[in-house]
Amino acid sequence: MSNAAANHAPNQIQSNAAITAIGSYVPERRMTNSDLEKLVDTNDEWIVRRTGIHERRIAAEHEFTSDLCIAAIQDMIDRYAVSVDDVDYIIVATTTPNAVVPGVASLVQTRFGIVSCGAVDVQAACAGFASSIQLANGLILSGMCRKILVIGGETLSKVTDYTDRATCILFGDGAGAILMEKDTAGSGGVTAMYSTTDGSLGHQVYLSGLAPSIGEHPLQQNGRLVQNGQEVYKWAITQVSEGITNMLTQYGIQPDDIDWFVPHSANMRIVDAICERTGIAKERALTSMGDYGNTSAASIPLALDRAVRVGLVKPGQLVLLYGFGGGLTQAGVLIRWSMQ
Repeated sequence: MSNAAANHAPNQIQSNAAITAIGSYVPERRMTNSDLEKLVDTNDEWIVRRTGIHERRIAAEHEFTSDLCIAAIQDMIDRYAVSVDDVDYIIVATTTPNAVVPGVASLVQTRFGIVSCGAVDVQAACAGFASSIQLANGLILSGMCRKILVIGGETLSKVTDYTDRATCILFGDGAGAILMEKDTAGSGGVTAMYSTTDGSLGHQVYLSGLAPSIGEHPLQQNGRLVQNGQEVYKWAITQVSEGITNMLTQYGIQPDDIDWFVPHSANMRIVDAICERTGIAKERALTSMGDYGNTSAASIPLALDRAVRVGLVKPGQLVLLYGFGGGLTQAGVLIRWSMQ
């Protein structure tokens, strides 16, 4: 979408596909840094200094991604008194579905008894939630849909190797859900989008499946998430920073125009470096990794909902959601906030 976006004059997009409700859910069990000290050779001071993470939430043995997504939607329904009965489409961003088939979106559909709606899972790792908003925006802009559920949910603890101290300190579980509808008042909605991918680096973060390798790169066949942290860090602070700068430049937006920046909560060092390189003030960055860890596709809605709950995000403000990770892919959405 970056190439398509470049063909638009600055500030030309205004789809009126707006967020009208939001909800979230995290499991009850907490795994603190002290808990991890009992599993691997690490300590609280090192984890906080390197990642900014203090604890993460862990799904119960009987809890799966669909359960977390359903709970996040129910939270949204309870808080905003909205109905999902007439939703046209359900999009779930996840890397950890209950099963390959059926998708989590289908499980959400049957739980709420939604009739005559599309349902699809999006696998774009940590960029999944922003990518899903892009897809929802297109469906609403085309006139084919009026009301779409977009959910980011993960149970990464079920695919984390708790003998690998480089990765087990990072990941947690959670889910966030939003309702997207056409804003008939014309006061808000998606104003810019950006996506780019470098698949040649896909082997740097993977969860093995059927194939024994990605190109010439063999995969560990242990069913656990594998990440080359140093390479992903270098890619994030350089290429993601460049992607954000490209997005803002293409749409004639200055870093100071951004009221709130909601990046994927990979770790605080990455977020700080991206802010420094793009010129977006660190004080405007909303994250969720401190209490929840890296929750992949759920990290952006978890951070956004926390800010909404305390009244930080206000109508008329520009909010930049930007996901990046496995693929290696990145996706950004700029939204003129209209929800009260």
